[in-house]
Amino acid sequence: MQPWSSLRCSEGCTLAFVSDTTRLTVEITGTVQGVGFRPFVFGVASSLGLAGEVTNAGAQVICVVEGEREACHTFVRRVRDEAPDLADVHQIDVVASDPQGETEFVIVPSRNVDQQRSAAIPPDVATCSQCIAEAADPNDRRHGYPFICCTACGPRYSVVDDLPYDRTNTSMATFPLCTECTKEFEDPTDRRFHAQATSCAECGPRLTGPSIDEVVAALGDGAVVAVKGLGGYQLLCRADHDEAVQQLRDRKHREAKPFALLVDSLAMAERLVDLDPAGRQALQSPEAPIVLAPARPSNEVADQVAPRTALLGVMLPASNLHAMLAKGVGVPLVCTSGNRSNEPIIIDDGRAAEAFDGIADLVLAHDRSIERRADDSVGRVVAGHFQLVRRARGYAPRSVALASDGPTVLGVGAELKSTTCLAVGDRASLSVHLGDLESPLTLAAFEATIADQIAFAAADVALVVHDLHPEYLSSKFATSQDIAQSLAVQHHHAHLVSCLVENRHEGPAIGVLFDGLGWGDDGTAWGGEFLIGDANGYERADSLRAVSMPGGVKALRDPWRMAVAHCVAAFGEVPPRIKSSFGDHEVDTVAQMCAAPTALQTSSMGRLFDAVAALCGLSQSVTYEGEAAIALEGVAVEFAGDSSAYPWSGNDAAELIRGVIDDLESGADSAFVAHRFHRSIAEFVVTTTAGLAAQTGLDTVALSGGVFQNRLLVELLLPALAGEGLQVLRHKEVPTNDGGISLGQVAIGRASLVRSASSVNRDQ
Repeated sequence: MQPWSSLRCSEGCTLAFVSDTTRLTVEITGTVQGVGFRPFVFGVASSLGLAGEVTNAGAQVICVVEGEREACHTFVRRVRDEAPDLADVHQIDVVASDPQGETEFVIVPSRNVDQQRSAAIPPDVATCSQCIAEAADPNDRRHGYPFICCTACGPRYSVVDDLPYDRTNTSMATFPLCTECTKEFEDPTDRRFHAQATSCAECGPRLTGPSIDEVVAALGDGAVVAVKGLGGYQLLCRADHDEAVQQLRDRKHREAKPFALLVDSLAMAERLVDLDPAGRQALQSPEAPIVLAPARPSNEVADQVAPRTALLGVMLPASNLHAMLAKGVGVPLVCTSGNRSNEPIIIDDGRAAEAFDGIADLVLAHDRSIERRADDSVGRVVAGHFQLVRRARGYAPRSVALASDGPTVLGVGAELKSTTCLAVGDRASLSVHLGDLESPLTLAAFEATIADQIAFAAADVALVVHDLHPEYLSSKFATSQDIAQSLAVQHHHAHLVSCLVENRHEGPAIGVLFDGLGWGDDGTAWGGEFLIGDANGYERADSLRAVSMPGGVKALRDPWRMAVAHCVAAFGEVPPRIKSSFGDHEVDTVAQMCAAPTALQTSSMGRLFDAVAALCGLSQSVTYEGEAAIALEGVAVEFAGDSSAYPWSGNDAAELIRGVIDDLESGADSAFVAHRFHRSIAEFVVTTTAGLAAQTGLDTVALSGGVFQNRLLVELLLPALAGEGLQVLRHKEVPTNDGGISLGQVAIGRASLVRSASSVNRDQ
């Protein structure tokens, strides 16, 4: 074997060695606590006959190994290449020194460190198959135990109180291990060796309230039950029971937004939805997200589970408690966040009793506290890859790699689908999905999350970055806080950079940024943007031609208003057929508003989707963001034939709108019109980006914004853009909607600080 002077690992870290030593100190940084990393290191060292020790220290695992030089080198390679699946190794640093005569390898107690730490707390993951099998075995001592877990599964983020990740720093500290669990915990050959959340019925958390059998019986009879899950309370009922589902909607004040479904097996999921390989893999992954997939014709699910959409969201149990309930009832269960609509998921036991009064017929809780909330993650397969729509349990707060080290920056996101992001070193940690900040309770959760992130990282924040919109509550927080100076960043610029960062592309690139609304530099509402830029800046190269947004925020709730606005832009008036379908008086009033010189103007692609959905008679009013666009995509995928695109005139949708109305007045059905519309948007994007590529010489296109949650549109776009010789970047693990905004903000903020520092240095 050749002596090494250096080796560069896959994450870009340098491993330095002195060739004549047999003692190495190895510091591993990243998400390496709460993922079985120390037991893994113990096993590797023992298999190689090495002596030494391993310990947690801040956000690091520190190993010392002694032995044969080749074995020491093999140890480092294996630690780098064979880390546990739940680990995320950011950096490995190795220092060589003289051997000290160690004779055994041991795990030593964690060290407390005062230095700045990464905020790398591992996410919660679903109960593994081995634990599920044990819990189902009548001869196993954990038979029927709801909280079974091991080093490969169970709660992490939701139980951690402080770092390092030891039992004493979690909500499991109040449950001393029994004799049998202690033996497993201390046995290096056991699957529960240093599994901090391990327990059993004798020593661990216990259910409170009704028994499992009573809850199963109540669910079977059509009751609504609140269940304390991993990251918060959830509301469950039979999904095949029309009255139970409608009762839950009425009590929760959730009019139409789809409910997720908890199923007991992959086989049950595949009876309900059409899963492709990527969807199947995501569903069965340790993250266990809700997977959105095309619904199969079935009588198993009530119509009110997911009205006005062709998709159903299914998930496998995240814990053995969920598995016991799902298997016990034996039918799909609605499983939705335990809250009233637009409020954060409830985690406090004291508040739960009051909050669920009048909503849940029964409350099934347990005596393990939830330290921080985490909703279920949501995603769907788009063009063969699983793409997150909501990033929470299982994924967050897993970090994203940045191009380089730099100042610590906090991004506070936008207003809807709120997340926050903290950039420390060369990593950016996104929070779990928080929700819409218009709720006072969500705003409080947002502020608590920021305090949490800063405390866990022991961070000295240099800059707080917020959206350009001055009325967003996140912007008001940023401009009034005493953490650090603040910086406003344009919404779509943050979308573009978020996509670049996730794909490790420094840019510049052509950004296609389509969403519902983002405040523009010119005081109008942007949303159909073509930007050229990177973290250092951008140019607005093109956009959808703006139309009026009559009534401002009212147009978000009433898509027919946007239909009127686009008709006025296309015809100068509203055609009689459209006017009669919306009601004469209201249409005349709104049409007059569109002509007013003070009317708010918008280039929003999301609002164009709303307008066409309203013209097709699919959504005159909506109860949640994206409802009209989801309905439009749903009918578009029903069209089995081929269709041509509507004509365009530059960036003006007027000709498209005229084509839509001509088809509708000729008797075309909504599926045909919706499919033609999607083709038209794809053609508009391809034509515009190809022109910009020719002008700029850039060959990379980044797609971001909530519109690109639309599977049909993306799958029409990708081959067409590739046919123009363009490389396409899109989101997968970071939401393409506003849940990814905070990541773009921190990258832009850091670039701003670096430029400022360079300018100061030049002037000195």
